[in-house]
Amino acid sequence: MRYKETKERLEGKRKVIFVHGNADMDAIGSAYALAKCFPPADIFAPSGVDRVAGMVSEKLGISVLEECDVDSYELVVVVDTSSPEQFKSAVAKIPDGSVVIDHHAPTGKWDDMWLLCDETRVSCCEIILDLMDECGIFPERDAAFALLGGMLTDSGHFQYADPRMLRSFASLMERAGIHMDEAIQLTRTPMNMSERVAVLKSVGKSKFERIGDMIVAGAIGGSFEASSCKALLQAGADVVFVGSQRNDEFRVSARATQEAVRKGVHLGNILGELSGETQTEGGGHGGAAGLSGIGDAEAMVHMCMVRTMDEFRRIRPHAEQ
Repeated sequence: MRYKETKERLEGKRKVIFVHGNADMDAIGSAYALAKCFPPADIFAPSGVDRVAGMVSEKLGISVLEECDVDSYELVVVVDTSSPEQFKSAVAKIPDGSVVIDHHAPTGKWDDMWLLCDETRVSCCEIILDLMDECGIFPERDAAFALLGGMLTDSGHFQYADPRMLRSFASLMERAGIHMDEAIQLTRTPMNMSERVAVLKSVGKSKFERIGDMIVAGAIGGSFEASSCKALLQAGADVVFVGSQRNDEFRVSARATQEAVRKGVHLGNILGELSGETQTEGGGHGGAAGLSGIGDAEAMVHMCMVRTMDEFRRIRPHAEQ
């Protein structure tokens, strides 16, 4: 890993840190800790932030730009973003030589950039912490909180964690003097009425298919796709796809149980391959991924379910051994 070289590129330059559209806590946590440890830096969210990231930003006083003049900065840094398409039309072009720090499987879209990537990490926040540790930098307490929040949310509150992430999490808690209840409370948000209604509607409209003892479910919702995915997993599905439609654009959120991932399901691969065939943008991790672009949400959810059933058929003989 190119930690020292990355540090040299970050130090002393006035920079703007880009996060992907509808930025989650992992993206905001990574950007904030990086901005605090390598000033001066601004954070730019081209398409806003999600509900949890917005709430945590208010708690920690994280300032996120809604507009940005890229030419006024010496360096552009991109975190937790697998390709420039995730910025959509908000950014014309990322300058060549920009620094990209990510934990998704490389797509080849950042070949002209300085890429620091470790796809074995559960969260991008872990890579930011690795960078700081390797460079002898320790984040301030609020930045440590932001890193813990990113690790928590991207691991599904430890459901998708691995031993290395747990060690990083525990070490950061200990060094920053943060208690577990404080870390958990940081990202805890009660479901408001809109979210409750959206989730119930998605569950009520859901469809499912079964191959052997594995179930894939799909639904169309107006919002809160991640919460709807969680509800359908808790209802008994092994893999879930929830889509939403915004005019000509669609978005699909995908989740799988850890048991399904251990059996061989990899949502990032399924959606990555499908995106290449449909000229959309997709990818992610084994247990959590997303797909977006121009198209019909219902048709895309159906295609995702069909691909997943093919995976169920592929892994079924091995699971029965």
